[in-house]
Amino acid sequence: MAKTFYHYLMKYRHPNPKDSISKFANHAYKDHSFPKTSSDYHELSLYLELNGSYIENMTIFDEAWDLYLNSES
Repeated sequence: MAKTFYHYLMKYRHPNPKDSISKFANHAYKDHSFPKTSSDYHELSLYLELNGSYIENMTIFDEAWDLYLNSES
C-alpha cells in the first residue's frame, strides 16, 4: 500500500529546518487537523489554502507533492 502524503512528508521533519519543505513538514506535524490519511492533491491543497497559514506559499506544497509522486512511481 502506498504511503499517504503526510507519511511521506514526515521524512523531511528536522529539528533545525534549513529549507522550506522541512519547515512545512515540521508545521504539518504540529497541525493536528492536517488530513493525515489523504493522498488526494485537491483535498490537501484546499486544506492548506484554508488552514495552512504556516506555509509560506503553495509552491512549497507543489514541490513536496512532486517529490511524493516521484517516490511513489
